[in-house]
Amino acid sequence: MTFIEAERKFIDGLSTIYGAEEARSLTWLSISFVCKLDRAKYLSIRQEEINPDDTEHLFKIHEQLIQSIPLQYILGETEFYDLTFKVNPSVLIPRPETEELVDWALITSRIINGETEILKLLDIGTGSGCIPIAIKKYIPLADITAIDISETALNTARQNADLNQVVINFIHDDIFNPSNLDLINTKYDLILSNPPYVTESEKERMLDNVLNHEPHNALFVSDNDPLVFYRAIADFALAHLKINGFLFLELNEKFGQKTLNLLKEKGFKAIELRQDMGGKDRMIKAVLS
Repeated sequence: MTFIEAERKFIDGLSTIYGAEEARSLTWLSISFVCKLDRAKYLSIRQEEINPDDTEHLFKIHEQLIQSIPLQYILGETEFYDLTFKVNPSVLIPRPETEELVDWALITSRIINGETEILKLLDIGTGSGCIPIAIKKYIPLADITAIDISETALNTARQNADLNQVVINFIHDDIFNPSNLDLINTKYDLILSNPPYVTESEKERMLDNVLNHEPHNALFVSDNDPLVFYRAIADFALAHLKINGFLFLELNEKFGQKTLNLLKEKGFKAIELRQDMGGKDRMIKAVLS
């Protein structure tokens, strides 16, 4: 089978599930991963025969994609902020909007820090570790702690720190009842979080590849109290941020104004609600003063 024959068969099998454009993207990502090809090389060899082992590998991926298993879980890795991260069903797949949150935090860190002081940062609900690892990669002097309630998620985060050659202090703890002495005895310059924010009622509009495979404890909150994590994080930040320290949060577009009001009521200042590239209220920054 030639590359172009495999490509057409791959796309035809996926188009009815994912749509033509997404099917083409998944096909290219699968071929580039299995056959270790860049786009220019691939275009020059599309008429050539594929190695039989690669063909078998490709169509095993195809079978899993038809079952709506996310490609990132199938491949076991994804890209985030120009870095490679291991992913599996114990952690959320990092999203582009979280890259925007990291970018905002990095810009702010450089403004307040320059190149002199060592900043202390905390990431709450770290999952794959993508937020603290990306920040540490670009601000090597930062002293970063990351917590998660899931030990299996922390194991993945530790692997990602090793993969990207950074040192992060990972702690198994619960933001609703934090007990680690290092965590609660430290004052931080920045606290960041991408907590669960999808309401239970929004499940019916989610795609199967998210709903059936990504960890629900990292995704969903009750419709009765959709800001439960934001309240807990804000209370923790009130006690553990330095004066003039920053709080960065990713959020549900439906609750941007409510999150802003919550932080205002808690006493935070200079609160800024920001939209993502899709024009949705997706992240917020606040200052403890």
